[in-house]
Order: sequence, then structure tokens, then C-alpha cells
Amino acid sequence: MTKRFSKHEAEAFFARLKKAMPAPKTELGYVNAYTLLVAVVLSAQATDKGVNKATESLFKRAASPEAMLALGEEGLIAHIKTIGLYRNKAKNVIALSRLLVEQHGCEVPRDREALEALPGVGRKTANVVLNVAFGEKTIAVDTHIFRVANRTGLAPGKTPRDVEDGLMKIVPDAYVQHAHHWLILHGRYVCVARKPLCPTCVVRDLCRYKDKTREASLKKPSAAASGAKHRGR
Repeated sequence: MTKRFSKHEAEAFFARLKKAMPAPKTELGYVNAYTLLVAVVLSAQATDKGVNKATESLFKRAASPEAMLALGEEGLIAHIKTIGLYRNKAKNVIALSRLLVEQHGCEVPRDREALEALPGVGRKTANVVLNVAFGEKTIAVDTHIFRVANRTGLAPGKTPRDVEDGLMKIVPDAYVQHAHHWLILHGRYVCVARKPLCPTCVVRDLCRYKDKTREASLKKPSAAASGAKHRGR
């Protein structure tokens, strides 16, 4: 397993990511805590771009649990049928909306256990909602973050939970709030799966990856460019 970062290296790692992306944000579109929850549930095994395309019209019709229940499962499917696993996701969204109405006063709970009790909501989804909607210091480990944490040596682990626990130990407290977004954007636009853009990477000298690339692709935006895009939203 790749050697883990030291506290000093982790501090330098996130200081550089922050400099490149001062105000990172989720790329999922949402208008409130409920629509964020729905968007994250829909994003499983799907791209943020694909989810946003589907939810742009959906959230104009149903931005609350009550409105989603009024829309109904078939009405929801009509909006999200371009998203993978849409039928199962529609069932989960309707079911979680019903529980929010019946058990939580139509509000998204600020509680991990209550969130994970909702249909279609696992630890990763709960972490995203707690972080983005409520400002909690959580780190949701998706495929991008799992790859970056292992490839760089920041917090290597065999499972997403291993990586999450490792990140919570190594990420300096001042950076935990936005760590999820820095890592996911870095993995999405720079430390990509097939051919990472090592020549443009701001943390390449800290990274433990042995097979660093020597040429940068012009087809992928840099993390800094991505951060600029978010700041302009």
C-alpha cells in the first residue's frame, strides 16, 4: 500500500488546492436541502451533468417532498428517464419523500442516522447532505476521491470507509469543510482515471504516484479552471 502523507504534507497539499480553487462547490444543481438530497440520490452511477439536465425541469415542478409526492412515481420517471437506474431511483425518491412528510415534518433531518434510514440514502449521500446543506465537517468518498486518496498517498485504503476515516485523520481541520469538493474536483479534472494530467497538477511533487504522465492533454480543463467556473456560478 502507498505510504501515507505526513501532517505537514497534507497541510501543503490542501493549501495548494485551496489556492487553485478558493471556493469549491458541488457541481450538482439544487435549490434547497431537499432538492440536494434528491440530486445526490439520483447521481449514483450517473454524471452530475446528466443529473442536472434531468433535474432542471424537475425541481421547477417538485422542490419539496409534498410536491414530489403530488407528482408521483410515473411523473418523476418522465423527468429522470435519461438517468441510469431511473425506475429504482424514482421508487426511492418517492419513498424518502413520503418518510420526510410523515416522520420529519417535510424537512431534511440534520442527523446521520435519520438520513441513512431514508430509502436510497447511504453513508456517502448522508455525508454530502450534511456537508453541503448543513455545513458539517464530513467527507463523502466517491470513486474520484477514493482514487485520489490512494493514488497520491494522502489517505490510502481498501474501502471507501477506510479512505474516509484516513482522510478525517490526516486533513487539517481548517480544510475539512471543503476537502470533499477539492478532492472530487481534482479527481474529476486533473487526477483522472486513465491518464492523469500530472504536468498541470499543483500537488505533483507531493504525490506518491509512480507512473506520472509527462504530457498534459488539452481536452481536459484544469482544476483551477474548474474552480473559476464554480466561482462564476
